Amino acid sequence: MKKKVLLFMLVAIFALATLTYGQEKPRIGVLRFTNTVAGTSFWAWNNKVATDLQDMLISELYSTKAFHVLERKEISAVLSEQDLSASGRVSKSTLVKMGKIKGAKYLIAGTVSAFEMSQKSGGKVRFKGLKLGGKKSKAYIAVDVKVIDTETGEIIDARTIEAKAKGSAIGSGLSLRNFDIGGSHAKKTPVGKAIRACIVYISEYLECSLAKIHHPKCMKRWDRMDEKRREKTKKSISLD
Repeated sequence: MKKKVLLFMLVAIFALATLTYGQEKPRIGVLRFTNTVAGTSFWAWNNKVATDLQDMLISELYSTKAFHVLERKEISAVLSEQDLSASGRVSKSTLVKMGKIKGAKYLIAGTVSAFEMSQKSGGKVRFKGLKLGGKKSKAYIAVDVKVIDTETGEIIDARTIEAKAKGSAIGSGLSLRNFDIGGSHAKKTPVGKAIRACIVYISEYLECSLAKIHHPKCMKRWDRMDEKRREKTKKSISLD
């Protein structure tokens, strides 16, 4: 009798593990980011910034190992390679199979809804006859994330993710008018750190929301953070 009970328990555990972890990873694609921060002279938004943020999120999502991340920017190059294979000019041993491109179940859209930076001048440092001014910087960014079901076009999830960073620098500071997210200098600034942190948070949230559907406990952290953000936002508004 005990052996039968033990066998039943082992089968049940195996079935639960298969149900939870044996499912196919969600297939997702990432759209280029958009920007709704009006009058931002400190950040000249352009297509490169939108693409940089898209690439950063793609990399972070792939690193979670929780998704099949589908490349959409280079789809034309993939189709060209398939067309070349179909032309008969490629050896049979290296032919690319047609009709194997996978479709995304979800599309991830990100919109920068808030971006702030402040600088305060600090003390001066002498170095080999030069006077360098120190600056203390703070940066804050908020991104509205939407998850879109490609079959229905319905928004199935939406969340605002925030991040902030601060630091000190010596010199004239960072020129955000020509800001390059991918630059090595930018990554070390409070702006770069806040942006990277926000992208990491987005990937962690999506992993919890889409890939861990059988683990609702992980959503408690994000619900607490969202509640705190909403309360802070309400307190900053004064109604007469």
